[in-house]
Amino acid sequence: MPAPTKFWIIVAFGALYLIWGSTYLGIRFAIETIPPFLMAGTRFLIAGLIMYAIAWSQGIGKSSWANWRTSLIIGACLLLGGNGGVTISEKYIDSGLAAVIVTIVPIYIVVLGWATGTASRPTAVVWLGLLGGFAGVGILLSPALRFSPNDVHRPAAGISILLVSCFLWSAGSLYSRMAKHAASPFLTAAQQMICGGLLLLLAGIVTGETRQLHPASMSILSMASFVYLVIIGAVVGYTAYIWLLRHCDPAKVATYAYVNPIVAVFLGAAFAGETLSMRALVAAGLIIGSVAMVITAQQLRARVEPPFSAAVAPAD
Repeated sequence: MPAPTKFWIIVAFGALYLIWGSTYLGIRFAIETIPPFLMAGTRFLIAGLIMYAIAWSQGIGKSSWANWRTSLIIGACLLLGGNGGVTISEKYIDSGLAAVIVTIVPIYIVVLGWATGTASRPTAVVWLGLLGGFAGVGILLSPALRFSPNDVHRPAAGISILLVSCFLWSAGSLYSRMAKHAASPFLTAAQQMICGGLLLLLAGIVTGETRQLHPASMSILSMASFVYLVIIGAVVGYTAYIWLLRHCDPAKVATYAYVNPIVAVFLGAAFAGETLSMRALVAAGLIIGSVAMVITAQQLRARVEPPFSAAVAPAD
C-alpha cells in the first residue's frame, strides 16, 4: 500500500477535528424537534447499516455470534450509555459545555484501568492531572447545583447525566480493548452502531418518546442536522479516524480530544448564541489542560516501559 500524501493526511485531520467537533451542535439542532433517544437510535442504526453494506461489498461482512454479542455490550456502553447520555444532556446544557465535559473520558479510563488491574498505578504527574480534571468538573458543577425548580435548563441535571455517560463510555472502551472483535475495524464499528442504535430506539420506546414524535412538526434544521450526523458525523468522521490510525502516530490522532471542545465551543457561539461564563472558561482550561497532561504522561510512560498487560492493547 503506497504511503498517503501529506495533503490527504491534512484533509483527514481537518475532517476529524471539524466533524467530530461539530456533532455537538448538530445534536443540539436535531433534538429541537426530534425526540433524543429516537434521533440517536435512528442515526446510528442507519450509519451502521451503511458501514455494514460497505464492509459486505468488500467481502468482509461475515461475523460470528460471539462478535455480535461483544458488539452488543460495547454498543450498550458507548452508544446507549455514552452518546445517548450526551444527546439527553444537551436538553439541559449548551453543546459547547457538553463537549468540554466529555474530555474527562481519558481521566476516567486511567482511574478505571488502575482500579480493575488492567493498567499500572498512575504516576505523580498523572495524579496531578486527575485532580486537576476533577477540580475543573467541580468548578462547573458547584454553581449548577443552585438552580430554581422552574429553571428549564437544569444545568446540574445535564452535567450529572454527562458524568455518568462518560463513565459508561470509559468502561465500554476498556472492555473493548480486552474483547475479541471481528477482523475488520469497519465491520466492528458497523456492528456496534447497529446494536447501539437498536438499544437507543428501544430506550426511546420505553421512555415514551414515540408519543412525542410528530414528523409533521420536525423542522428543516433538525432534519438537516440529523442527515449530517448520520452521513458526515458517523460514517465520514469514523472513516477518517480509522484511516488516520493506520497511517499516523496514534498520539497525533489523539489530539482530536483537545481540539473538538474548542471547535464545539466556537460553533455553539457562532451559530447557536451559546456563551461560556468566565467560571466555565477557567474550568474548561483546567479540564482540557489536565487531560492533555494525563494523556502525554501515559504516552511517554508507554514508550519507556513494557506493556502492563496484554489486555490493555486494542483488540484486532
